Amino acid sequence: MLSEDERLAALGRLLTDADTPMRLRVAGVIVLLYAQPLTRIVQLTIDDVFHNGETTLLRLGEPASPVPAPAAALLLAYIADRDNMNPATNQASRWLFPGRRAGRPARPDHTSSLLGEIGIPVAAARGAAIRQQLLELPAPVVSDALGYHDKTTSRLLRESGGTWSRYAAGDHSRSPAGWAPRGTRDS
Repeated sequence: MLSEDERLAALGRLLTDADTPMRLRVAGVIVLLYAQPLTRIVQLTIDDVFHNGETTLLRLGEPASPVPAPAAALLLAYIADRDNMNPATNQASRWLFPGRRAGRPARPDHTSSLLGEIGIPVAAARGAAIRQQLLELPAPVVSDALGYHDKTTSRLLRESGGTWSRYAAGDHSRSPAGWAPRGTRDS
């Protein structure tokens, strides 16, 4: 198990350690921030990253998840200079983490091994990240944004002792009939 302090320390190291290969830094940051399994991370494409000049989003679920500024800068720098792009057949690859074989993404088992070598225990990092997400946000929000099944996030919330048990899932964009913001109701 990875504590929250250990998760944040690992995240800080990945964001600043220029000696670690950028692809491992980015993959590790996605694990530590978004609790994603490597099997999903290696399936991401550059089309799953949205940047409009101010905001960077990463599509892991719906809606896409915001990427904090330091992680966004690392992600965008990596996209601009991805490795494994030199083979003639791989130059147009859309994979965020292109593999050594043309047209294929990186292998999750190999990426996991490399992350382990730089001190990122993937399973423990994912567990720490999802627990923190569930302490900060309702389980249905986490499941939608990160692409987890709602039963999984509900179970993890119960196990971590979270307090979002009364959150009503569903469409909150519509107001109940007869409701109006304060100050606009007839007196």
